[in-house]
Formats: sequence, C-alpha cells, structure tokens
Amino acid sequence: MSEKLAAMVDDPQESKSAGFGHWLKERNHGNRLLTLVFFLPPALLLFTVFVMLPLGEAAYYSFFKWNGYGEPTQFVEFKNYARILKHSAFETAAWNTVKIILVSLVIQLPLALIVALSIYKQSWSNSVFRLIFFLPYILAEVVAGLIWRFVFDGDYGMMAGIAESLGTDPWYILADRDWAFTAILVVIVWKYFGFHMMIYIAALQGVPKDLIEASKLDGASKLQAIWYVKIPLIMSGIKVSIFFSILGALQTFDLIMPLTGGGPSHSSHSLVSYLYTFGITRMNVGFGSAVGVVLFIACVVFAFTYQNTIMKEDKK
Repeated sequence: MSEKLAAMVDDPQESKSAGFGHWLKERNHGNRLLTLVFFLPPALLLFTVFVMLPLGEAAYYSFFKWNGYGEPTQFVEFKNYARILKHSAFETAAWNTVKIILVSLVIQLPLALIVALSIYKQSWSNSVFRLIFFLPYILAEVVAGLIWRFVFDGDYGMMAGIAESLGTDPWYILADRDWAFTAILVVIVWKYFGFHMMIYIAALQGVPKDLIEASKLDGASKLQAIWYVKIPLIMSGIKVSIFFSILGALQTFDLIMPLTGGGPSHSSHSLVSYLYTFGITRMNVGFGSAVGVVLFIACVVFAFTYQNTIMKEDKK
C-alpha cells in the first residue's frame, strides 16, 4: 500500500477530498471535450469553405488558360508560372513589396517604438497623443488613399499649394514613375505606425517599475535603461510587430489602388495589386490564380519559418 493510499485510509477526510478532486478533474475533461464537439466542427467547416476550398480551386485553375466563364478546358501545365517569372511587371511588383518590408523595418517600426517610449506612461496628455497617432490606422485604407491622393494632387491639392507658394511648376508626384511609389511608402508609414505603436505601448506598460527604478539606482542613464531594461523586456512585442509588418507588406493592396492603381506604367504595383490588375481586370483568371498561389506560398513559408525560428523561444 502506497503512502498516499495509507494516508487516505487513516484519514477519511483526505480520502473524501481526493475523491472530489478526481471527480472535478473528470468533469473538467468532459467540459473540454464538450466544448470541442460543439465549437470545433463549425470552425473547421468555415475554414474549409472559405480558405481551403478557394485555395484548392486557385491551385487547380492556375494550370489553365481561363477567363472565368464556363469550365476551364485549355490546360497549359506550368505556363502561367513561367509567364510570371518572365513578366517585368511582376519583378517590379516583387521589388516594390521588398521595399515596403524594408521601409517598415527600418523606418516605421523604429518610429513607432520611439513614440511609444515617449507616451506609454499613463496621463491625459499621453492619451490624447495616442489617439492622434492611432487615428490613421482607424481610417479605412481606401479612404486614407483618397485623402492622400488629394494631398498629392498637382492641380488642387497640398502639392499644388506648395508649388504655387514657391513659384514653381506643379509637381504631379503620383504620375511620376520615379516618385509614385515613394509617395505610397510615405502613406504606408503614416497609416500603420500607430498600430505598431500601440503594440509597444501595451508591452511597455507591462515592464515592472521596480526594475526601472533599480537601473536608475545603479546609475543607468535613460538611454541605458531603454536599451538594457525596457527593450529586452518587450522583445516579444517587437517580434509580433515585425511579424505583422512583413505579413502586411506581402498583402498590401487597398492603399495602392486609390492612389495610383499600380501606375504609372505599372511602376507602383505590389504583388496583390499586380494579381488584381493582370488576373482579374484582364479576365485572365488562370494567370491570376497562379500569382495567388505564389503569394500564398510566400506568406505560408514566411509565417512558418518566422514562428519556428524567431518566435520559437516565446512559445516555451
């Protein structure tokens, strides 16, 4: 007889408590099983209908030359994928997407961190600044794009007013091949840095104050406290912010269409706007499906690799 069993025999109250604990454990297990039975099938059904089936159909259509009407019959094997690799507009779109990622990592996220470090403490003035900086993210992408399209307008917008005040010719920046995508990058930084700022603020508010006070007592400057105390403690938030930033860059679409529509001369396309322009608007659904498959693979590979390398320690 084990010591625990002997104690239960000697002490009936302990035996009763152990029996209640076993019953409670079985009940919790039954509740979890009941939750899975009721909630997992609907979730799997929705995921299958709205994610897996469209992806499977896109992969199937990518092997056909098809305009979207009737059943696809003209099987072209991997020609749609080969066409992607040879298309100069796709190279431009891919390079533009890389630019969005680089600008997000080098400018947008550091700017968001600097602002978060300045206004993360609780006060009414900081709350006002948070609202101001977060407002652009609340705006719908199409609305933000239309607002900035008016700002960049060389005839009636802010650019026209600046040119008139300087006595120079109007500058149509969105019609300039060399500057159109730079204008889009400015809008992207303005639109999304508030979202990342809020992630950092939430993480900074969880930093123990006693650690910051201890660093001050040890003679650490403000910059040293930020670099050696605050940033290491919010590294999980920074990793999540980087993840959302890169994944969002791969899916950029809503801002580009109202600003430039991918022009001029397809110089400001992202991967998604390229898919829309050359796949949907031109009624080449087979080719567009191939682009969608490539984009999906890129997103899945990045998400899987990032979570199993960079974010691996956070799962422990």
